[in-house]
Amino acid sequence: MYKIVKARQLADKIYLMDVEAPRTARVCEPGEFVIVKIDETGERIPLTICDYDRENGIVTIVFQIVGASTRKMAALKAGDSFRDFVGPLGKPSEFVHEDLTVLKNKKMLFVAGGVGTAPVYPQVKWLRDRGIDADVIVGAKTKDLLILEEEMKAVAANLYITTDDGSYGQKGMVTDVIKDLVEHQGKQYHVCVAIGPMIMMKFVCLLTKKLNIPTIVSMNPIMVDGTGMCGACRLTVGDEVKFACVDGPEFDGHKVNFDEAMKRQQMYRTEEGRAMLKLKEGDTHHGGCGHCQGD
Repeated sequence: MYKIVKARQLADKIYLMDVEAPRTARVCEPGEFVIVKIDETGERIPLTICDYDRENGIVTIVFQIVGASTRKMAALKAGDSFRDFVGPLGKPSEFVHEDLTVLKNKKMLFVAGGVGTAPVYPQVKWLRDRGIDADVIVGAKTKDLLILEEEMKAVAANLYITTDDGSYGQKGMVTDVIKDLVEHQGKQYHVCVAIGPMIMMKFVCLLTKKLNIPTIVSMNPIMVDGTGMCGACRLTVGDEVKFACVDGPEFDGHKVNFDEAMKRQQMYRTEEGRAMLKLKEGDTHHGGCGHCQGD
């Protein structure tokens, strides 16, 4: 059992929990994810790691209520426990393995949308802990849905906030801020990392491609099973078929076929759609767990 030591609501339907998971906390890195189960019969839920405390063996997760299982999770309190807490899974962010001398010379921009702020935070924090500054744009529909603002302020070199309705920060989309920073303020970036809703990442990538800024995206929004066995996170990156949970979750955003991924995401929500995808994709429907080759 994995004890919840802190649980709080961040915004409407968005919750944060600190969980005792010492083995995961000891080795996890930014970009990786965990799979949690409330009880023996509970649904497997993949969640990107928001933060970790190696010394105290704590892993922080953030999730949004999207169905019955996450609604049950939201009812858990400090002192309750998860039946399973498996991880770290996936691959760490690319820069984790880069030479720090090279990394310190890069100008980095992070773009977070909605709950995507949670997986962006540990990446920016990792960089700040090593003396590397990064600019961060956080977008939300409205001020009430903005999360982790103070935490992000503490680690970002510059934090820009935008809301769709103008209730806080700059009114508009995250892409408006990117254009302003690059085209009007003369900022230059060597790499952009965008994490958030699929549609947001798509339009960020369309813009950064025009601006010639290499961009990394996290495809964790399309993960379901977390092992590649369900086929939900199958996507096309360049001319290759990839699976977000075993090959990612981060990919070159300029090569991701977002339209295909979003259409597939919609189809996967119905039993008929899942059957159609399985029939259409045949042997390539599953990604496998990395050991059983999808059997």
